[in-house]
Amino acid sequence: MAYETFADYYDLLTDNVGYTARADYILELLSRIGHEIGLTLDLACGTGSLTLELKKRGVDIYGIDASAEMLSVAMQKSYEAGESILYLCQKMQSIDLYGTVDTCLCTLDSINHLTDIKDVKKTFERVSLFMNKGGIFLFDVNTPYKHEKVLSDNVFVFDTEEVYCVWQNTPRENNITDISLDFFIPEGENYYRMSEEFSERAYPLETIKEMLEASGFELVFVFGDMTFEAPKEDEQRLIITARKL
Repeated sequence: MAYETFADYYDLLTDNVGYTARADYILELLSRIGHEIGLTLDLACGTGSLTLELKKRGVDIYGIDASAEMLSVAMQKSYEAGESILYLCQKMQSIDLYGTVDTCLCTLDSINHLTDIKDVKKTFERVSLFMNKGGIFLFDVNTPYKHEKVLSDNVFVFDTEEVYCVWQNTPRENNITDISLDFFIPEGENYYRMSEEFSERAYPLETIKEMLEASGFELVFVFGDMTFEAPKEDEQRLIITARKL
């Protein structure tokens, strides 16, 4: 999936993410475990909002995403901010880097977009391959609870001046949710419609732990989203920190 239309409205529809606070949280978490962030990869960086926030804080960082459309927005954003950031167009499960990194970040449920467990395993293996010993892989995932109780078969509507978006979910087996986005874009007195579809899958924490360990990582911490506390039963997003052995 290229996110051709979604790329144009991604930032508008995710303005509640709080990239500034999320960047601060990541740096605080890494500081608490005594990790020097070093050369950092922002994996599945999307439109580069988090990448840019971390770059502004002095982090030596570059981004990778499979969507050329998303990266186009990211490059324009960094240019307007006066920051030079390298972006590469690659799939998570087949990244091929120029060298090793000290830290890899993968945020905002990007891992969930891999609905084939083999692709998650490949992603963990590739991150491990290009990570220095003692490096940190910090990522988040939507939980099975969120898929079952929050996304479910619900419909969400986003109504802004720039676009009217209808987000429809269709659950199926193995905690997979099919997502359909319909964009209604104003043009004069009329609207024209564009649609995109993708799927997300929630993986049990124990399964994620097993895949990490098989890829040469040890699990360090699992927190609730934007906290330094153990996840609650109804946690919608987990923050996972793993160290390369």
